Amino acid sequence: MVYITRKVDFCASHRLYNPEFTDEKNDRIYGRCNNPNGHGHNYELEVTLRGSVDPETGMVMDLKALKTLLVQEIIDKVDHKNLNVDVDFLAGVIPTAENIVVSFWQILEKRLPRNCELHEMKLWESADNMAYYRGEGAELARHGELAASAATGK
Repeated sequence: MVYITRKVDFCASHRLYNPEFTDEKNDRIYGRCNNPNGHGHNYELEVTLRGSVDPETGMVMDLKALKTLLVQEIIDKVDHKNLNVDVDFLAGVIPTAENIVVSFWQILEKRLPRNCELHEMKLWESADNMAYYRGEGAELARHGELAASAATGK
């Protein structure tokens, strides 16, 4: 098994809040990240795949092809966007680094070649804050009607 990693970056804004909470509770839980006008980050996403080396190409996956896939399926949809309002796949999701990286995993895992699979995704929100995910059964934190529909599957 060989592991390969590709890094991409994007800029986006978000607001951490749950509309089901009071203003005081949102302030207590999310602090400055609950700014009603949002705030931004220069994110870095590291995607690590694992797989067998193709005997014809010598690669698990062409890293240029992985970058193209990441840009088309994720980066173009989040770069210079407000994650709370501009990104369909994050509708109703509290856009924490944890939720974002799980959402990205769900998108990418379905679009990889057969000879490789996702091993790990790391999302750096800043130089000090990072969330990583390895596909182990995380549920997205949703709020409102979207949470109810996600729970019932409707």
